[in-house]
Amino acid sequence: MVARKTYILKLYVAGNTPNSMRALNTLKGILETEFKGVYALKVIDVLKSPQLAEEDKILATPTLAKILPPPVRKIIGDLSDREKVLIGLDLLFDELHESELKYN
Repeated sequence: MVARKTYILKLYVAGNTPNSMRALNTLKGILETEFKGVYALKVIDVLKSPQLAEEDKILATPTLAKILPPPVRKIIGDLSDREKVLIGLDLLFDELHESELKYN
């Protein structure tokens, strides 16, 4: 069995807006089906913790940031396009590459 990486993710939202809730629900669905047990997700409400958004240079919400494994990647929007989310954060590429290595 190949050891899988652990993904550290932060989702920045602005309260309970429809876009924020859609992004959170979509992300949870992706993580539970594709990355079950190999991720940690922290949801940060920029209305309650504006200093965290400022420190991480978050300019829009919702924004998803992949912290680990490097490099850091960010994607802005409601995350409704699953494939774009996976590719944008280098998640799909890593998984495809690892599966190709197993079968070659």
